[in-house]
Amino acid sequence: MSYPKRTAALASVAALAGSAVLMAAPAARAEVVNVNYQCKTPIGDKSAVSPIDIKGVKSGSGYKLTMSWQKGVSSSPVDLGKGAMSPSATIKLGGADSGTLSVTGPANQATVPANTPIKINDLTGTYTPKKSGKVTFTAGVLTIKALGTTTTCTPTNSPGASLTLDVTAASGSSGGTQSDSNTSDSGSALPQTGPEDSAIALGTLGGTVLLAGAAGALWLTRRNQAARARR
Repeated sequence: MSYPKRTAALASVAALAGSAVLMAAPAARAEVVNVNYQCKTPIGDKSAVSPIDIKGVKSGSGYKLTMSWQKGVSSSPVDLGKGAMSPSATIKLGGADSGTLSVTGPANQATVPANTPIKINDLTGTYTPKKSGKVTFTAGVLTIKALGTTTTCTPTNSPGASLTLDVTAASGSSGGTQSDSNTSDSGSALPQTGPEDSAIALGTLGGTVLLAGAAGALWLTRRNQAARARR
């Protein structure tokens, strides 16, 4: 092969390989979004802005989502000892799906000093697609429970989506497989039972009775004719 032809062939292979890599890449887009939280606390209203990151990893027929806060939100007038603070949050679904997803995480593993921003540990949850298409995930309400009190922090700046996934609904992908499996396992058609079969059976029985009646009437007629002939 000449040098120009060899170069052209290698370029074609590289282009095909690049296309394969692009096709194999997951259809996902993530970005860190600043969320302006307005918090209702037992000691009054507070506000804080924290960059929010949401990541999604395929897990079975769904996705494991991880929501991360890069800055602390709200604060406590007293120290929060280890395990005293329990966070949870919601993620709003958009695009091809709707509703909210709950994410939870562990309690604080170290004491949170008084009057300092409360660092939220990563919160996780599992999302199972109900519809196929591009689904967006946006930070929702954050709830902090500590020392018998509840603090609710709500985004007020209409933040954009932190994550977009191109998903396929699990129900849509399994329905056809189940149907095909049932068809192939049967091997041959099974006898049907039901109202139609009952009607056919009764019709056959009725036909037999009618035929028997007709045969009996013919036999009786011939017998009477034979008796009159003997007379």
